[in-house]
This record gives sequence, C-alpha cells and structure tokens, in this order.
Amino acid sequence: MAPILLPASLDTSAASLTPREIVAELDKYVVGQKAAKRAVAIALRNRYRRQRLSPEMAEEVAPKNILMIGPTGVGKTEIARRLARLAQSPFIKVEASKFTEVGYVGRDVESMVRDLVEIAVKMVREEREVEVREKARHAAEERLLDLLLPPAPVSPLGETSADAAMTREHAQSTRERLREQLRAGRLDTKTVEVDTRDRTMPSFEVIAGSSVEEIGINLRDMLPGFFPGRTRRRSLPVSDALDVLTEEEAQKLIDMEGVAKAAIGRVENSGIIFVDEIDKIAGREGSHGPDVSREGVQRDILPIVEGTTVNTKHGMVRTDHILFIAAGAFHVSKPSDLIPELQGRFPIRVELEALGRDDFVRILTEPQHALVKQYVALMGTEGVTLEFSADAVERIAELATIVNDRTENIGARRLHTVLERLLDEVSFHAPEIGGQVVRIDAAYVNRMLVDIVRSDDLSRYIL
Repeated sequence: MAPILLPASLDTSAASLTPREIVAELDKYVVGQKAAKRAVAIALRNRYRRQRLSPEMAEEVAPKNILMIGPTGVGKTEIARRLARLAQSPFIKVEASKFTEVGYVGRDVESMVRDLVEIAVKMVREEREVEVREKARHAAEERLLDLLLPPAPVSPLGETSADAAMTREHAQSTRERLREQLRAGRLDTKTVEVDTRDRTMPSFEVIAGSSVEEIGINLRDMLPGFFPGRTRRRSLPVSDALDVLTEEEAQKLIDMEGVAKAAIGRVENSGIIFVDEIDKIAGREGSHGPDVSREGVQRDILPIVEGTTVNTKHGMVRTDHILFIAAGAFHVSKPSDLIPELQGRFPIRVELEALGRDDFVRILTEPQHALVKQYVALMGTEGVTLEFSADAVERIAELATIVNDRTENIGARRLHTVLERLLDEVSFHAPEIGGQVVRIDAAYVNRMLVDIVRSDDLSRYIL
C-alpha cells in the first residue's frame, strides 16, 4: 500500500515530532495550558500519520478541528501561531466578528482562505528565491558590470582581426578587475543609473483591489494589456543596485505557476486557520435582532469548515483538510449557543486556565524570549545593563494580578502595560545613561507602581 505523497513541507523533522516533543517545543514559548498543547500536538501528529496512509484512506481522514475556550491573554493565539511555525505551515488568524452574513456590508468568509493562499504563495516564493539566489546574483552582477563598463565602441573598418582580439581581451581583463572590486565592496558607494520595474499600480487598480479583488478576480491576469510592464530609471549606490537587480533576476527564474500550484497544495494539506472571537457570533438565549446576522455568519463559515472549494486568483482550493482552530472567551455566550452543525465540526474542546501570580512569574522569566529578557536586550542596545532581582519579578507578577482582579482581566497582556510603566523612566533616559547598571528590585517596583495600583481610578486608566 503506497503512502500518499503530500507537499515536501510536511515531510520534515518538525512534522515527524512526537506529541511529547511538540509539547516540549511549545513549552519554550507558552507557559502552562497543558490540555491545549496536547490537543494541538495530537492534531499536528495526525497530519504526519496521514502522510503514511494510502491515497484512498488519506482522503477520508479529516482534521479534528479544535475549539479553545478561555479568557483573553492566556495563550490561545500564541499556541496556534507557534504550532504553525513548528510545522512550517501557512497560518492565518482571523476574527469571526469581522465577517458578516452574505448580503450585509463586510468581508465574506471565503476571504480567509484567499488570504491563506497568499501567505502560502509568499512562503513558497521565498523558498524558491533562496534556491535560485546564487544564479540570480550572478546574472545581476553581469547586468551591473554592463552599467559600470559600457560595451567598447564599434571597431573601425581598418582594424585587423588581431587588433580586435586584443581589444576584446583588454575589455575582458578590465571587466574581471571590475568584478573583483565589486565583490570586494570597493564600488559600493559608487552611483549607477538602473532601470527597474515600476511596481506601483494605477489608481483604478487600487480601487479594484478593495472590491473586485475581494471576490477573487485578478484584473492584472484578466486584462494584461491594461497593465503593461513599466520601468523607471533610478539612481542607486552599487550595493543597493545589486540587491534590486538580484531580486529582479530571481523573479525571472521562478516559475510562478509552479509556485501557485505548490502553495495551493500546501494550503490544502497543511494550512491552519485560527478563528478568534468565535463567541462573538454565537447566539444568546432571549436576545433579538443581531442574532440573525450572527447565525448567518456561522452558516457562512460552516461550509468552509466542513470542506468546500474556494475560488482564488491562484486556482481552486479545497478546504477539506485545512485545520481550523477556533477560540473564544465565552463570557456571555457558551459553546452550545453555536449552531449544532458548527459545534459538530469542532470535536476537540479544550479549556484554557486563567493565569495567576505564579504563572506571571514564569512568563516573565522562563520562555525563550521572555518579557524580562526582551527588556534587558532592548536597554542593552543603549549600553544600559538592566538587572531584575527575583523579588522584583515576583512583585511585578503580584501587582499585575491585583490589577487584573480589580479591573478587566486581560491575562498576560497586563504584564506589558505594567512593565512599560515600570521602565518608563529608564527607557526615556537610556541614551544619556549608557554604560550604567540599573538594578530593578522590589523597592524600585514599589516606588514606581504602588501608588497607581492603590488607586482604582489610576490603575483603571494607566495599567
């Protein structure tokens, strides 16, 4: 039984990670939320398992979509985003509340698939650019040498073949010396006139981009005569000109039809769509009016999640095997308020826990790019050495928890506002105090923040 052949992006060491290894990778960036991590790890592993199946069986194996339930700022989006990066999959986050029922003013739900295809095209194109970069660089170098050393004038009629050969040899020798200087960077500051493709679009195409393009029609492809390729002359330093010409040559070497085909395959087999705020389109018992539109949006989303074919400017895209991860706080509504058909399309439900003081301490210090590490690195660019004591970190976490309890609970996002306020003075004066060591301890935190935290009005508006 031959295994199904899926896009090369799936056949990687990342895709073959075990669920335990996937969770370990997610632990580097997201604190806690073990249930959600287990669910997405199994979903990713199932994609790898699907590769090993026969084409007939693989066609029947649908992704098990996930519904994450939890308050804001607890890691729902970050888990999905990190999973997509780990799997090297096209990923897009959309807010369900931005869509409206067909017939109303707003974005149609199929636009999420078209946007995902654009992301996949960009991913594949960048990969192909890396593959052809050396060849493109060589072609750009030749074009640049032609600009720096124009062809020799036509030989006079009386010149012998020996003289012509000597002239060509001299010109080639000069060109090679110029090439050495170019590669050594000795010509970087020299200015050249370069003809580059003008990427600006006519004003009427911009208008079309916001309306006609939204329904999947590409005017440039339909009416190529109306959008001729234009060039414009630019005066650039040699170093910049080489980069511009390299990019142009790379585009010539890339087969965009092949890119589009690969991108569609990647979307269909490994795409991830994260639908946030799905609770905002859930109906509520006893309410009237807007619920009609909410239910309409759900019914529009349903075929996309069930599996349909969406027309994009790059081709038809099937959504049967795209993984959908939906998320919502469900403070007012509940998952059962979604229409039954949509509920059934999210068989895996995980509840994310609200974050407390101990979680905040870990978030500040443990992840690979923890907030404290970020601020230390930022101040380091100014020559300021920022040091956080353990009691300072604990106090910051404690104050963030207090503010979340008293005002709106925005989870870990509260740490950003608290740290910005805490380090306001250091950030402002950093250019003048370069070379100094600034130690942040519990006393410093109290001095900068306690008065604000004590006042409900101040904390409500400042933190």
